[in-house]
This record gives sequence, C-alpha cells and structure tokens, in this order.
Amino acid sequence: MLDLLMNDILGTPSILVGLFALIGLLLQRKSAAEVVSGTLKTVMGFIIIGAGATVLTGALTIFSKMFVHAFHVQGVIPTNEAVVAAAQGKFGASTALIMVFGMIVNIILARFTRFKYIFLTGHHTLFMACLLAVTLSVGGLKGFPLILAGSILLGLCMVLFPALLQPYVRQITGSDDFAVGHFGSIGYFTSAKVGKWFGNKEKTTEQINVPKSLGFLRDTSVAVSLTMTIFFVIVALFAGQGYIESKLSGGSNFIVFSLMQAITFAAGVYIILAGVRMLIAEIVPAFKGIAEKIAPNTKPALDCPTVFPFAPNAVIIGFLFSFLAGLLSMFILPAIGLKIIVPGLVPHFFTGAAAGVFGNVTGGRRGAMFGSFANGLIISFIPAILLVFMGNVGFEGATFGDSDFGIVGIIIISILKFLGLS
Repeated sequence: MLDLLMNDILGTPSILVGLFALIGLLLQRKSAAEVVSGTLKTVMGFIIIGAGATVLTGALTIFSKMFVHAFHVQGVIPTNEAVVAAAQGKFGASTALIMVFGMIVNIILARFTRFKYIFLTGHHTLFMACLLAVTLSVGGLKGFPLILAGSILLGLCMVLFPALLQPYVRQITGSDDFAVGHFGSIGYFTSAKVGKWFGNKEKTTEQINVPKSLGFLRDTSVAVSLTMTIFFVIVALFAGQGYIESKLSGGSNFIVFSLMQAITFAAGVYIILAGVRMLIAEIVPAFKGIAEKIAPNTKPALDCPTVFPFAPNAVIIGFLFSFLAGLLSMFILPAIGLKIIVPGLVPHFFTGAAAGVFGNVTGGRRGAMFGSFANGLIISFIPAILLVFMGNVGFEGATFGDSDFGIVGIIIISILKFLGLS
C-alpha cells in the first residue's frame, strides 16, 4: 500500500493534480457531473502536456544525437531524470519520504505564512526531493534527521521560489490566479531582471511587425516549424547523410527525415499549449475549494509552460537565445577547468522559452533576448559547478539541469563542507 501511495499516486503528476482538483471540487460541493468533468479534464490537461512534451522531446533527442555527431562534442548533457534514476537504488526511500512530507510542509507553510502557494509540479518535486536526499546524506545525516531536514527544505523551496516569481507572473498573465511552480526560477528571475536593465517593455515580442507577404509567420506553429527546419537541416548537413540514414532515420532520406522531425517538434509545442489551456481552465476554479477550506487565499503553482500562451513569440526567441548561450558556454567551460556541458535541447527549450516570456514582460524584445541568454549561461555554468560537487557523492558524469537544483545543491554541500560534516 505504501509503495502504491509513493510511486503510483504521488509519483504520477497527472493523478496528483487530479486529486487536488477532485478535493477542491468536493469542498465546493459541486454536482457529481461537475466533479467528474472537472477532475477528468484536469488530469487530461496534464496528460496532454505530457504527451506534447514526449513528442517534442523525441524530436530534440534526435537533434541532440545529430549535433553531437556533427560537431564531435564530448561532454555531459544535464538530465534530471538520469540523476534521479541513478540515485534510486541508494536514496529511493529517502527521496520518496522527503517528497511526501515536503508536500505536507508546503501546505502548512501556505496555511500559516504569507507564502500562499501550493506547488503542483509533481516531477520537479520528486527531482528536488532526490537532490536533497543525496546532498544531506553526504553531510552525515540519516534516518529521521535526514527526512525532517529534507522535508522542511523541500517545503520551503515549494513556496519561496513561486513567491520570487509572482510579481512577474502577475505582469505576464494580467491576473493573480496562479503561480509558476518550476525549479528553473532563478533563471526566470534573472531573465526578468536583465530584461528590465537592458530592454524596453513597451516594444514587446508580440508586436513584431511581419510583412503581409510573410503574414503566415504570425501563426506560432508555422513559425516554430520553419525555425526548427532551418536548425535541423543545417545540423543534418554537418552530421552527414550516411550517419543519419544508417543510425537515425532507418534509411529514409536525411533531409526529409530532418524536415519531419522539425514539424514533429512544432506539433509537440502545439499539443503542450492546448494542454496548458485545458489545465488552467479547470485547475484554477477547482483549486479555490482547497484554498477556501484548508489554506485560504493560496494559489496553485503550475509548470512553466503555463506562461507560454501569453507570449508565443517570446517562447521561440527565448529558446533560441538560451541555446546560443549554451553553445558559447561549451568553449568557455573547459577554458576555466570545468567539464563541457553539452546544451540539452529539452532544458534550453522549456527554461529558455519561459525565460523569454519573463524577459519580455520587463524588457520587451531585447529583454527576451538578453534575459533568455542569461538563463542559458546559468543552466550551463551551474550544472558544471554542481558536477564538481556531485562527483564526490558518486554521480560524476551526471548532473541536474535546471537552475534551482544547482543553486540549492551547491549551497547545501558548501554549508556542509564549511561545517566539516561532508
């Protein structure tokens, strides 16, 4: 039963969010039809986002293989899932317990402090719980002290990071209905600050003038398809026809294959945006029930794609400039003695896109460009630094990707070292 609770329910984000929606609708004494409809649509919205992410990630995985082969890059691609998988054998139980009790701490903090946020991005909760389990373990903590410290720290992360971003989320959405609950917050906050310093919020990415002859580019799906087609075809030419057709495409023409992967990427973005709209439409009204009964005036903190529909052009600009920063970092990191971090397309797309939206709201077009570029530097250098620390605890060659994991991990291990505990 405990395994069912830990892995199959709390470990499944769509079910977890669905349960919150179900509880909220029941607390509001909605009709049976409204409860069933609202719960199922919430779960469905989350699953649609996941399906879109799977489609998009598949195309990005192909691109990454082409990129590494084309430019003969040897390094580490930061992957949260890889580190968590490697840690499960030794830290799986600690991770699960920290996740469960950390969520309870989150609700308590939302109820009794001014940080009124309930963090609903389940997979990131799991990733942060794993990071905390590993870093606290090497500090000599084990058993109850480890779980207690990890749970408190996780609960704090789940309210403090959304609070950090909320002033900008209000500007982006024009409302205060939900928060962003995603552990790339330091990158988004930095992007918003950089955008304010270097940009002009009056000249937003959404006001970019497109000639009538290119009016079709106003369609986000078309613009994404064309942008990614250019990327895929250029990298495919460098990777070579022989490699792609023998290793990736199953014999299909390498240019046609690249074109299809680019369009597949755009389809993934389209699916994600559709899922986001459905999720927000259902979870926000349902969440009011929980807020009113358990933790009044709280907000649901949702995954970063929830801000994508508010500035679709900034999404693309953010991704491109974050990835550009990742490419430049590949040349700088080894020069200062750090491991090469190969720019992973998945973290650069999701965090770069969100950073573009945050940079745009404070600094318009220049804000989206410079802000997401700053995010790209952060998610290149911080994982490289974390890799040095994590190498001492048995995970050399794998590192967390998003900014908050690296910042939290480095701080914890540094404090433990300073105290002579690790």
